[in-house]
Formats: sequence, C-alpha cells, structure tokens
Amino acid sequence: MSSILLFLQHQKTEKMNDKVPAAELERRMKKIRRLMDVQHPEWKMAVIFSKINLLYFTGSMPEGMLIIERENGAALWARHGYERAMAESAFPVIKPMHSYRDAAPEYPNTPDEVYFETEFVPLAMFQRFRKHFSFTSYKPIDIQIAQARAVKSDWELECMERAAALHQRVLEEQVPNMLREGMSETDLASEMYPVMVKEGHQGTIRFGMHDTEMALGQLGFGESSLFPTNFDGPGGNLGESPAVPSFGNRNKKLHKGNLVFVDIAVAVNGYHSDKTMTYMFGESLPNEAKSVHQQCVDIQNRVAELLKPGNTPEGIYETIMGGLSLDFQKNFMGFGPRQVKFLGHGIGLTIDEYPVLAKGFKAPLEENMVFAIEPKKGIAGVGMVGIENTFVVTPEGGRCLSGTNPGLILVK
Repeated sequence: MSSILLFLQHQKTEKMNDKVPAAELERRMKKIRRLMDVQHPEWKMAVIFSKINLLYFTGSMPEGMLIIERENGAALWARHGYERAMAESAFPVIKPMHSYRDAAPEYPNTPDEVYFETEFVPLAMFQRFRKHFSFTSYKPIDIQIAQARAVKSDWELECMERAAALHQRVLEEQVPNMLREGMSETDLASEMYPVMVKEGHQGTIRFGMHDTEMALGQLGFGESSLFPTNFDGPGGNLGESPAVPSFGNRNKKLHKGNLVFVDIAVAVNGYHSDKTMTYMFGESLPNEAKSVHQQCVDIQNRVAELLKPGNTPEGIYETIMGGLSLDFQKNFMGFGPRQVKFLGHGIGLTIDEYPVLAKGFKAPLEENMVFAIEPKKGIAGVGMVGIENTFVVTPEGGRCLSGTNPGLILVK
C-alpha cells in the first residue's frame, strides 16, 4: 500500500466522516439496474464518466469512469484520484488506470451496444474510449440516471436539510445586516460568500446544464435584477462583465428605495438548497409591487400544496398557470421576451435536476423528491419580485426546508 494511501486512510477529517455509506451506494446501484432492466431490458453495459454521477454511484469524484455490467457487477476505474477514492469511497471495486487502454483487457466481450451519458460525454472523450473498447452503437442512460437521483434517501435529505438551514440563517438573518447605503452588488456578493462558508457551505455550487458556472447565483439592486442573462431562470443581473454575467456589478450601488434581489444556492456534502430572498432598502416599495410579490408567495404556497405523490409536474404547472390572469402572466417567470416555461425544478447534487415543474413532465411525483419552487415576476422601474424555497414531496404536500419568511424584508 502506498504511503499516500496510508496517509489518506488515517485522516479523520470531517469530510471523511461525511462519506457516503456503503448501504447507500448499494441502494443506488440497485436502483439504476432496476430502471435499466425495466426500460431497456436488452442492456448489457453502461459507462459513466461525469464526476457528479461518479460521486452519486461511488461516493468519490476521481477522473475516470464507472463501468456497470449487467452480468458481472461494476468497477470504478480511476485515472487521477485513485488513492483518494480508496480512502473516501465505500464502493467495493476500485481500480487504477493510466488510460482506457489499461481497463480494456478486463472487458474482452464488450457488447455491440453501450449506454453513455450523452448529455455529458464530449466527442473527443467518446472517441478515446472507443479506440480501446470494441462496440458499434450507443444509447443514452441520462434519463435513467436522472430518475435514480430524483428520489432522495434519508441520508441525502439530511444533507439537504443542513444546507437549507444555513441558507435560511444567511438570507433571513445575516444579509439584512450587510446592506448599507452606497455598497455595490459586488460588495454584497463578496461579503456574503465567506459568511456562507463559515456557516457550512461547501464553497461551490453545481449545475447539470452544460457549460454553466456561477460562484453564488444571481443578485441585483433594483432593475439590475431584470437584466437579461444566459441562464435559464426568471431572474437577471448585470453581472461583472461579458466574461462574468453573474455574481454582481461593482458599479451598481445600493440606494434608499431599492429592491434587493438575492437568488443563490448553498450546498453541504454535495447537496444543494435553492432560495431567493428580497429586501426593501431604506423604505417600502410601492403597494402595487408589494401586491405582486404577495401573489408570487401565494403561488409558491399553492404549488407546495400540490407536491404530493401521484400528482404530475405537468399537471401542477397547468393547474397553476391556468389560474393566473393574462395580465399577471405578463412578465411572470421572467421579464419581457425571456420568460421561462416552468415554476420550479428538481434539486440535489446539482441545482437543476429532474423533474421540472413544466409541460412535458408527465411521470407522477414520488415521495422524497425535492423541488425548488420559484414564482417570480419582473416589474419595470422596480426589479424582480417573488420568492424561492426548497421543498420535499410528502403525502401532505411540500415540506419546506429553507424557511417560511415571505421576503421583501424591510431594512432601514
């Protein structure tokens, strides 16, 4: 055993104490196999490359691959991070490799058809793998992985509850004390971040959406929160520059009468909470804006009531949208022409998980799915009002993890 491996195995850090239990990994593997057996009864081999999915199925995030064979079990092959994987993962079979060439001899009977994460695997990676593994065709395993991850275990929910609790503390209790006349959006973002990390935030947030990155989320003062972005969400912000269209703008200052819009995520041990909180700085907003905001809060609560097993995301979306006037729908879930077509989204190891509260998602909800519900509406001259919180599906409806404050907190 290498000295590095011995060193890592003797570390008793909190991170190592948060490792995914073996029983949890076994449950996840059984789940993906069951889904594949039902939906693709002909399957023989699946290969998983993305680090987030490696974390889900093996409890570690090496640069490598997980090969799942229908008849012969599964093996995690680590190119970089083998020693760390051995120390922190309870996955039963972990092997080192320098390239795909090293793993190929153990799979002399590679089937003609292999399943891949087609939403993730770039063409160059696919070609490198295919150079050493003989197969003729491929199919996607993305939806089966998404379905497996959608229903959270008690262990996963405990991580999400920790994230949501610190999220509530930061946005409801600590951010109001940070707001001051003349500060910039960048000031607020940079002051929030260390507080979040000190409270327990892991320091990074993750998205499933291709080529998407954010340090915190979106925040804006006044109409800055309406500025169009490249992100598939209702809010907006000026951003720092074309190279960084999020985080905040150092030239946008806070003044009396401004709406402050903060839409950020936090995560603990990989698992996220999503929450939006709004503030009125110095003085109250016009009654019309407060009325629109309250309607968004009411919509959130109505959606939460419908988060019960058996209801469908599409049905929830159509029920809620069908009850809104055409006038209210203008600038609802966005501003101007960039309105999004959903009311909320699954959340877990990434911010944007399956399923989505939108048309086209017809599979019934299951208990312990987790959603971020985010009804918001843009108001010219004011900004983006509305709310967002994280909810667990239960037989009694959505259970909120991230707090019940309705927002528009007045800060004087």
